[in-house]
Amino acid sequence: MKKAMALLVCMASVAGAQAQSNVQLMGLADVYVGSMRLAGDAKHANVVGTSGMTTSWWGMKGSEDLGGGLKANFAFTGFMRMTNGAAGRFDGDPMFSRDANISLSGGFGTVLAGRGLAPNFLPTVVFNPIGDSFTFSPLVLHNNVGKSGFPKANPSDTGWSSQVVYSTPDISGLKANVHYQLAGVAGKKDMGANLMYFKGPIGLTAYYERDQLTNPTVAAFADGSTKTVWMLGGSYDAGAVKGFATYGESKTNLAATKQKTYSLGASVPTSPSGKVLAAYANSKVNTSGVKRQTFTLGYDHFLSKRTDVYAMLMSDKITGQTSGTSVGVGIRHRF
Repeated sequence: MKKAMALLVCMASVAGAQAQSNVQLMGLADVYVGSMRLAGDAKHANVVGTSGMTTSWWGMKGSEDLGGGLKANFAFTGFMRMTNGAAGRFDGDPMFSRDANISLSGGFGTVLAGRGLAPNFLPTVVFNPIGDSFTFSPLVLHNNVGKSGFPKANPSDTGWSSQVVYSTPDISGLKANVHYQLAGVAGKKDMGANLMYFKGPIGLTAYYERDQLTNPTVAAFADGSTKTVWMLGGSYDAGAVKGFATYGESKTNLAATKQKTYSLGASVPTSPSGKVLAAYANSKVNTSGVKRQTFTLGYDHFLSKRTDVYAMLMSDKITGQTSGTSVGVGIRHRF
């Protein structure tokens, strides 16, 4: 990890000196202390945990102005575990599993090639009040994490490798991203798109994915299936409260099984630097009737523009399993 950091700093210095590029070394560190128990767990686990509100990451991004409104951009960023300093979100996760791409951007939008976000990521994390928390956000847990006895709704990770992405320019508040993964697995590919619209207090989103490959390690699904996932979402900021709602479905071509998920949430400012967060997600498998319900109530307080502290209380239930309650307090710093 230290050698990789030194290499990136060196690369940033060389790039800045030779190409006069805009190069930034950046990242985010998030650590929490908590007592965690999800539905089905035998007992609580008392932990110093990593990535309570946002998955910790570090890396380098940059761009070069090519003239005529055209820019070349790159991003090499990777996740890390604050508990032991290991790279990645889990063992086997590539070092630059967050971003490893190069792109061209201009008035036409952006064309990107390499590893980057999957279609499901931004709609999921922007349209729930607890954001990109893979620890405490009910919608993220249901869509992207899953639990034994209740699989995640979206099977193909929040980032895709070996993809080409076209992003439109902002058109009166509307932006779209079209993703196509060409990973060299014969007859298999992932494809999808998302839309995001923001105008005044209103936010709207939609995404669709047709998945045949796992990520970040790319391979065909073990059962050879094709999975389809879609979601619609919206938000409204009334000033005193900002509300969120989503609805989505996922299914496989090998069975009639369909998983439906909806979520509701609210963010309530209590001061210029603090807000109360509440979020609920409900998922149900149509054939078995098995249901998962997760509710989180928390508080997030900014000590500065780059540093905040938070406290979260979460309840998790799955039909036929023991219920779980988790609590955590943490600190998040951006650099």
